[in-house]
Amino acid sequence: MPRIIGVDIPGNKRVEYALRYIYGVGPAKALEIIEKAGIDRNLKANDLTQDQISSITKILQNDILVEGDLRRAVAADIRRLQQVNCYRGIRHRRNLPVRGQRTKTNARTRKGKKITIGAIRDKTQRRLAAKG
Repeated sequence: MPRIIGVDIPGNKRVEYALRYIYGVGPAKALEIIEKAGIDRNLKANDLTQDQISSITKILQNDILVEGDLRRAVAADIRRLQQVNCYRGIRHRRNLPVRGQRTKTNARTRKGKKITIGAIRDKTQRRLAAKG
């Protein structure tokens, strides 16, 4: 398993797919990196030489925002939205969907487990709830 910028990429996969394991590198960026480094697309990650790994690392460090730096930038952007009290910032703060999705139904991933609020109509159930 080659290690690039502190991330172990899977050695049994082709380089263009293995690079996607780095946060901030998707399909298009992976191909762009491979072409800049002059590496064959069909080469497996285990077959990379030390020179090729260092050229990939150099490209990632100089040209592309990845891993910790990208995570910090995204967190800073969200913090800024929350501070200026814009709609998106308020949605982030309340843990609700940010991009206009419906919340009457669905949105369970963002909202969390369903919490039932209201009176218990059945007397026996009410007694059990009071004891427990």
